[in-house]
Amino acid sequence: MPLLMNDSEADDFLHNPDPRRDRINDRGGTIFTGRGLGNLGCLTILILGLVALFAGYPIISFTTRHLQTTQGGFNLGGINASGQVPDMPGNWGLIDKDTPKDAYTRTSFTNNKDEYVLVFSDEFNQDGRSFYPGDDPYWEAVDLHYWGTNDLEWYDPQQATTKDGYLHLTLDQVDDPADNHDLNYRSGMIQSWNKFCFTGGIIETSVRLPGSNVAPGLWPAVWTMGNLGRAGFGASLEGTWPFSYDSCDVGTLPNQTYPGTERPTWAVSNGDPYNGDVLSYQPGQRLSACTCPGESHPGPMRSDGSYVGRSAPEIDIFEATVIKDVKGQVSMSSQWAPYNAQYEWFNTTGNFQIYDPDHAELNTYVGGVYQQTTSVLQDTNQECYEQTGGCFSVYAFEYKPGFDNAYITWVSDNQPSWTVYSGALGPDSRSEIGARPIPLEPMYIIANLGFSHNFGLIDLDTLRFPSTMSIDYIRVYQPKDAIKYGCNPDDYPTADYINT
Repeated sequence: MPLLMNDSEADDFLHNPDPRRDRINDRGGTIFTGRGLGNLGCLTILILGLVALFAGYPIISFTTRHLQTTQGGFNLGGINASGQVPDMPGNWGLIDKDTPKDAYTRTSFTNNKDEYVLVFSDEFNQDGRSFYPGDDPYWEAVDLHYWGTNDLEWYDPQQATTKDGYLHLTLDQVDDPADNHDLNYRSGMIQSWNKFCFTGGIIETSVRLPGSNVAPGLWPAVWTMGNLGRAGFGASLEGTWPFSYDSCDVGTLPNQTYPGTERPTWAVSNGDPYNGDVLSYQPGQRLSACTCPGESHPGPMRSDGSYVGRSAPEIDIFEATVIKDVKGQVSMSSQWAPYNAQYEWFNTTGNFQIYDPDHAELNTYVGGVYQQTTSVLQDTNQECYEQTGGCFSVYAFEYKPGFDNAYITWVSDNQPSWTVYSGALGPDSRSEIGARPIPLEPMYIIANLGFSHNFGLIDLDTLRFPSTMSIDYIRVYQPKDAIKYGCNPDDYPTADYINT
């Protein structure tokens, strides 16, 4: 360090301006050097990366995402009514991948100019399917005794299986009743309750009936019921089955009579001869159009504050029966409440039609205190039984719901059997009831093989066990302009009521 400020130092020349030496730096320089370009490049890449991460990635993910179809389900994620999502690998869509393409459409059984489209199918081609609760998105095999009809069998999920391209429901005799809820027989029933339902259209199934065409006793059936009632669960059917009614009158009341009276007269006389000639033992329509605001009811409510009458009606594709040593038949029917006087629906010309009177006739059973029925007994294809020819026969019904121009047409061996029109269920002044609509409720599917003395003669000497009803497929079609499937439609909701 110098002693005086004026003393010179060896590096003073570095601090003295030199115009010649410093002229380049004094001009200001340039950023376009290798280092400068490198810095700018790094900043650019960093900025673009941040934009891509926080803006580009969400946009790209949204626009290129692959949406899973709800396959007819509802709610967040497309769940079915039981909360199951058919996202398992395999064949779980509403339309079975094994359904032939030529079966994706069909014409009406009543008017060959009307085309229907496939909305649901199950071909049962996959061997070893399980129908235990939760194992299948559309079917569930029940585990119960069908006490309502005094069945002799226990329904066990293991009795519903798939093999060789068919659904098999097998009725067999057990070795030890103690292992079978003290019943000697067990069989299978599957339901699509609260999983798949439809309103209007055609339901078609190809079936080989169990046993033989001359041995009576078995009770195989494929049928439908409104989703507000669950087959086999009696509490859900109390006051809902087999109603199809939307009037507020005596038809909704217990026994179809006014409280404390014996009126209408036709409700207390000329009824069921096995039950004191009274007409009805129904407890009354639980979810009637008379329901007061605030009372339990699934809805909907009309603009005037009244409720739509709700219920669990039944339409059978078939219930098979056998005339001993003669032939096999199917009862093709629907059940109703409230009832006409003497259970006499209006079976006049124009209200029904039988297409082949040589092989079909009105059922002489028209009802009792627990149901009224519209039914025809139709001869089956006598070869399409397990122990005879072994062929499969197509059974179906086609229906249009409602009051006006509504109908149900039943089909046996792929040919129309008979039709009931809505006029047959019109108002009855004798029992003082209004018209009953062709069911408007969402309908689910049931297939079962049972037997009960309630249904007819059981000839254990000629029946063979095990006996199996085999189903090749079940398909549902609807008109192109009237697609309506699902168990919780807006105009006939069921979910909130079922879940309460």
